[in-house]
Amino acid sequence: MYYMIINPASKSGRGAQIWSRLKPVLDEKQIPYTECLSQKAGDVITMVRALCENNLKEESDILKLIVLGGDGTVNETLQGITDFSRVWLGYIPTGSSNDMARDLRFPKDSLDALNRILACKEPTPTDIGVALLENTDAGNTDLASHPDWCKRYFAVSCGIGFDAAVCVEALCSKIKNTLNKIGLGKLTYMGIALKQLIAAKRISCEITLDNGETITLPRFLLVASMVHQYEGGGFMFCPGADAHDGLLDICTIGNVSKPLILCALPTAFFGKHYMFNGIEKYSARKLVVQSSAPLYVHTDGEVAVKADRVTLTCEKDKLQLLW
Repeated sequence: MYYMIINPASKSGRGAQIWSRLKPVLDEKQIPYTECLSQKAGDVITMVRALCENNLKEESDILKLIVLGGDGTVNETLQGITDFSRVWLGYIPTGSSNDMARDLRFPKDSLDALNRILACKEPTPTDIGVALLENTDAGNTDLASHPDWCKRYFAVSCGIGFDAAVCVEALCSKIKNTLNKIGLGKLTYMGIALKQLIAAKRISCEITLDNGETITLPRFLLVASMVHQYEGGGFMFCPGADAHDGLLDICTIGNVSKPLILCALPTAFFGKHYMFNGIEKYSARKLVVQSSAPLYVHTDGEVAVKADRVTLTCEKDKLQLLW
């Protein structure tokens, strides 16, 4: 039995269209499945937790999920999993970013992706990250104290500062929906990035790595901790990141002038941004980021709160990926 976790609204409604194409294939092959449709943010977390509770009663039980959505839908799925060792996860990318699929070179055709998942007999263990948020601020909402936002798993990346602020605006962008429909969704992130760059305020931070090294940035734009190479719809912030090495690859953008960042950002699509002074790369199993003011934090593009202290760790081979 497969449980199909479907975000019909992904990529401005394309998720529903893809599911309408795949459902007859499952029926024709007589593959047993249950359809689980999300309606709003947070639904997937609730659904997956309920599926774990109802299907993981014995030690030998295995729960097989197939997610149709973007990186954000996968992220919600991770928050709902209660026992990663007994949940096997397949992923058919239908979002606007699809950075995990890009890095793992998933087939772009959804039917090819489905067939590959169905043919997979044993999952491939893959790293995921964990972000612990302290001193959170969610404005007038009650999310700051909600456990789902104090501890967050991430499959692709966790960003603090600039990239998270871009995600916040992109999540509610009407232009994004329009551009997605004509296949130009990436332009949304580039346009918002330029706007956020101009508005960015001077914030300092201190980063402590697990080897004892301390990095002090009197002025920084972002700290991105990544399991995979790409985030934000194709920015290769951490070229060479390996989702099987038990390490987070870390990109920091520190004392770099805004005009220079304007030059550097386009080169990040090709992973060439480290040639600019002030942009550095590190790796660690654990790091702590302490900023001088609360900043937005995203996990796989999902963001609702600010925090001024974030502890990030990599959990090696925790996710069982059907691939």
